[in-house]
Amino acid sequence: MLGTILIIILILMLVGALPSWGYSRAWGYGPSGGLGLILIILIILVLLGRV
Repeated sequence: MLGTILIIILILMLVGALPSWGYSRAWGYGPSGGLGLILIILIILVLLGRV
């Protein structure tokens, strides 16, 4: 249950950090790349049953 909530929160953060939004256009792809990496690691941990 906790893993599912964390994945949903990270997906929402990833969408908010995309450079297509006006406030985050100057950030580049750094935040979305970092959040994407965290999301992939969390998905792997959930699939392995660690979270």
